[in-house]
Order: sequence, then C-alpha cells, then structure tokens
Amino acid sequence: MTSTLAFNIAQFFPSLNHHFLTRVIHKVRLDSCVVNFFSNYLIDRKTSYKWNSFLLLIFNINVGVDHGSALSPILSALYLSSFLYILEKHLKNLKISISIISFVDNGLFISQNKSFNISNSYLFCSYNVITNLLDKFSLIIEHSKTEVFHFSRSQGLFNPPFLNLLSLRGSIFILKSLWKYLGFIFDRKLTFYQHINFYSNKVLSSVKCMKMLENSSCSITPSQKCLLYRYCILLIALYGFQLWFYHYAPLLYPLKALEKMQRKAAIWILGAFKTSPHNRIEAIASLISIKLHFQKLRGKVQL
Repeated sequence: MTSTLAFNIAQFFPSLNHHFLTRVIHKVRLDSCVVNFFSNYLIDRKTSYKWNSFLLLIFNINVGVDHGSALSPILSALYLSSFLYILEKHLKNLKISISIISFVDNGLFISQNKSFNISNSYLFCSYNVITNLLDKFSLIIEHSKTEVFHFSRSQGLFNPPFLNLLSLRGSIFILKSLWKYLGFIFDRKLTFYQHINFYSNKVLSSVKCMKMLENSSCSITPSQKCLLYRYCILLIALYGFQLWFYHYAPLLYPLKALEKMQRKAAIWILGAFKTSPHNRIEAIASLISIKLHFQKLRGKVQL
C-alpha cells in the first residue's frame, strides 16, 4: 500500500533569497568567473516601475528570480539542492522511511507500508519537518493546495484513516476516489481508466469543434484534416501514455476507447458514413492504427 502527500511552495521564484543563493553557488565550487558573474547578477539589484508618466522611485530587491528567464532553472535547482539535502538528512535522523520527488515548486512525499496508520504518521512528521525547514529558507507551503491520496490493489473494503494536518495549518484529508495531479488522473488501483476517458473525450470534443472549419470560406482538405488530427488532436489523447502502456499491462480497455476516438476522427477526415468499416477508413485517411502507433512510440521511448 502506498500513500502520497503533494505540497506546493507558494511564490517560489519571487521568494528566492539572493544572499543565500550566492553562498550556495560558492559552496558548489564552480569556476571563479561563474561565481563572480552570478554574484554581480544577484547582489544589489535595483528596480523601478513606470506606468505612462507615473514613475516609482528606485528600490532594492534582495529576493526573487525572474520566472521564465534562461537562468531561473539553474538558480532554482541550486537553491533546491541544498534544501533537499538538509531535508533528507532531517528525515533520516528521525528514522522516517519516506521518498521525496521534487518538481521545482511542487513536491511529493511517498510512503509505502503495510499499514495506512504508519504511512499517515510518516506523512504528518514529514510535513511538519518541511514546513519548519521552508520557514528558515524564507519559503512557505501553500496549505490550501496540499493533497493526500492512498493507493491499494486490495479487493476488499478500502477505508484508510483520514490524515489531520490542522495542527500544521493544513486540513483534514479524507478518502477520495480520484486524484488529479500535474494533468494526470490517478485512481487507487492505478488502472488509469478515468485518465484515458478524460483525454479521449477531450479529443472527441476537439474533433467536433474542428467541424466548424469546414464551414469557413476556404474550407480544408482531407490531407489538412489529417495533419490537424495527427499534430493537434492525437497528442492530447496520448498525454501520459507512458503511465499505462508498458510490458504486460492490460490494454483491452484503453485500446478500445482510443480506437473509438480514432474512428470518429477518420469519419470526420473523409466525410464518410458512420457505418463505414473501421480498418478501411483508417487506411484511406492515412492513419496508422492505435495499437501500431503505440508500438512505434514504445520503441522510441524504450518502454
């Protein structure tokens, strides 16, 4: 049985402390030219804002990294590396058996135990540690975005205890059937049926909207429709397919849902009848079958 706790660091990029960041860069032992560049780039920065004729006075900014700039991924990774090192050390000293996954300003605690009570206690302690540690790094957790989800393939009654984080300024987390995280939809048994349904239905809605292009003054040819489907629609349906398409995975349900989606797309491309044979309209529309398409992608990503 696996339990996860997802947390979000509020205003991560605008809150990075410049003085601490320069100390981290010195500790990394980079070339002196690189260290001097970053020190000059970060320390004693000033800014001012202008709106039409209104101009604010120049003031110092000691925190923040430009979100979207070329240097922000490097600087944020350096900042987080020291934080994660200290966090892992704290958890190890407390003998808390837990895994950490970081996505810059988002992160996951993952606990695997035979008892959900033990997992909840580990998640509670980890959340307490990271909350206190982030305060020292001039960062805070956005408690309203914290989520907890439990995974289990048990066939019996599934009723894990709730996790109470009210004492840590969090919430009380009770059982829920689905969890949407970073665009992926998880269920407790990791079948990903809801994930496949969501994106295949989204694609079908896109195909229906594409029909409006046929009523434009220039209209679009079948070859252009095929390109639209392959490069704008099919990619949506395949989002996150690496999670459920792997060796020995049961593929009957996902292939059936996606083949239904591609059949409707082929009918739209050709303007064919709904009763047209599936394999033939796919071939005429120059669409590779979904199963063969997955096999091609699996070879590319080495699943």
